[in-house]
Amino acid sequence: MKRTRRRSPASADTGPLASILRRVDGVTEGEPSSDSIASGFPSIDRALGGGLRRGDLAVIGGDVGSGKSALALAIALRAAARHPVLLLSSEMLPERVMERVLAIEGRVRIDDLRRGSLEEDARASVGAAAVRLRDHLPRVARLPDAEEAIPKTWSRAEPPDLLIVDSLQGLAPGQRELAEEQATAIRQLKTLALDAGIAILATSQLPQLTSRPDRRPQLDDFGALGAVKHHADVVLGLYREAMYDTGRDVEGATELLIQKNRHGGGGYVDLYFYAPWMRFEDMLDPDR
Repeated sequence: MKRTRRRSPASADTGPLASILRRVDGVTEGEPSSDSIASGFPSIDRALGGGLRRGDLAVIGGDVGSGKSALALAIALRAAARHPVLLLSSEMLPERVMERVLAIEGRVRIDDLRRGSLEEDARASVGAAAVRLRDHLPRVARLPDAEEAIPKTWSRAEPPDLLIVDSLQGLAPGQRELAEEQATAIRQLKTLALDAGIAILATSQLPQLTSRPDRRPQLDDFGALGAVKHHADVVLGLYREAMYDTGRDVEGATELLIQKNRHGGGGYVDLYFYAPWMRFEDMLDPDR
């Protein structure tokens, strides 16, 4: 006998609660939640209850060279398989970002890619990655000087489901004290996420970590007059022990620390960083 799943009693009703129940019913049946944008890293999505939520601002912070931009780009690539994604970079031209895309997905050294010194197998891998990603690329553009200009970078008819800002420091034009400018930018990004109904992921540099024994990012390290701590819905800290302790065999091991999760608990996620390819993978659910 075919079993019939019991639906929520009020799932056929109308009103604000009914839409939530319909979404819950859909997730129960195995459909992706319309409320969340999956990062494509299963462990991250499980820790965040399905991924990055519409209306939310998430921030990834870490030391210089820890891989913040690489992880943000990896999430952009994986999310773009299902959603329109816009990545705004303050540090690289769009063409340079696409070089990283080919290195990440082709699993080749970015230096070899730039020099054109790829061996036959590597060249074939890059070509296959380009074909595979052709119709599922995030849009990449330069980060404008101020948050107010960000909506001008997308079509009025179709804002992205996921906006990635790399980095928060690039939104501060230097007209006021830096911490005050960053605090203003963070509040405006949160407002933009709510008004546009999109998920926003921003990166943040935390260079002060080297001044203490434990270099793992903490919530107060994000500074900006406490704006990240108070206004962001999700705060993630990126930590790679090999950056500081070269004597141990921990190359590539990465902790993604959940310092704040407005909709759930904390904890951490284990990732692995292939530095030559600038590629992150999930330790519990590695790519094949």
